[in-house]
Amino acid sequence: MSLIVKICGLSTAEALDAALDAGADMVGFVFFAPSPRHLAFDTARTLGRRVRTRAQKVALTVDADDALLDAVVEALRPDMLQLHGSEPPARVVALKKRLGLPVMKAISVEARGDVAAATAYAAVADRLLFDARPPREATRPGGLGKAFDWHLLGGLDPGVPFMLSGGLDAGNVGEALRITRAAAVDVSSGVERTPGQKDPDKIRAFVRAARKAAAQLERGEVASPA
Repeated sequence: MSLIVKICGLSTAEALDAALDAGADMVGFVFFAPSPRHLAFDTARTLGRRVRTRAQKVALTVDADDALLDAVVEALRPDMLQLHGSEPPARVVALKKRLGLPVMKAISVEARGDVAAATAYAAVADRLLFDARPPREATRPGGLGKAFDWHLLGGLDPGVPFMLSGGLDAGNVGEALRITRAAAVDVSSGVERTPGQKDPDKIRAFVRAARKAAAQLERGEVASPA
């Protein structure tokens, strides 16, 4: 199976086009006001139409209520929801049933126990995303450019597909893949000039590095930077 690459936190046509042209499989859009990547619904509607069928559209929310989720779905018409808050497994089940969309649940990781706790979500989510646990003082749960110990995911098989996130960039994605053998990677701050401002060159470099590393691992070689 080929590596799935997701570019998250897209907010401009230039950045979106860079991700699509580079061959990203998923493009993520953030609907969370404290984030510098937060999208207005009009912008989401415009960008969503621009994607057409070139990649899967993922809507990221954080402990959103039904009214917000309805508005997100109406504006973006996403292919998948990404729940990045403290939503319990029952909420995952309810949203899948109510909205008829697959759900990716983010799991904050700092220690091995955090990975084990993902079992409850593996039974109900369509995909898991492992991200670094944010500091206590953080105002948002992700997109902080913080990595965790990738060895905690070594040999992991949660029973559903999982995606690796947190502090990835073109320089370290190869090592991250070598350690975790993840079948999917997600990047946001690692392809930015400043928080919320994507760099098209960094987007292209990340996708290129991720694809190169995945190909090397498939051939049994040691992954190296692009």
